[in-house]
Amino acid sequence: MSRHWLFKSEPDAYSFEQLRIDGTTPWSGVRNYQARNFMMEMKAGDLGLFYHSSIPEPAAVGIVKVARTAYPDFTALERGGEYYDPRSTDAKPIWMMVDVAYVEPLAHPVTLARMREDRRLAAMPLLQRGQRLSVQPIEAHEWKIILALAKKPG
Repeated sequence: MSRHWLFKSEPDAYSFEQLRIDGTTPWSGVRNYQARNFMMEMKAGDLGLFYHSSIPEPAAVGIVKVARTAYPDFTALERGGEYYDPRSTDAKPIWMMVDVAYVEPLAHPVTLARMREDRRLAAMPLLQRGQRLSVQPIEAHEWKIILALAKKPG
C-alpha cells in the first residue's frame, strides 16, 4: 500500500521549480536519523508534497513521487562537502536518500497558516511544535484534506 510524504526544502537551496526543470533529483544531505528512517520506508511510486520552508509564507506547492527507493547518500562521502560524514563509508553507509520526481504543481499553494487553521490537520507532524524534519509522513486523510484545500485559493 502506498504512503504519502512531505519533503521540505528552502526554495533558495532547491525549489519545486528547479525540480520541474530537472525532472528528478536525489533527496540528499538529510542528516537526521528519523528522517533517514522515513526514507528507508518509502516505496517507488509513493506520493508526496513538496513544501517550501524558511520563507515568509511556508507552503506546500506541488506533488512529487518517489522515483527510486533508499540508497546510500553519496554526499556523505564527498570530503570537504557540506554533508560529508567521516563515519560513513562505501561498505557501511550511514545516510540514505531517495530520488524524488516532479509530478505537478498544486492549483493553489497550501500555506502553513491554512493548515494550522484546519482542525482536521491538528495531528499532522508538520504542525507540531519543534518539528523540523525535512522528510515526514502524511496520513491518508491529511493528504486528502490538503489536496482539497489546494483546489481553492487561500
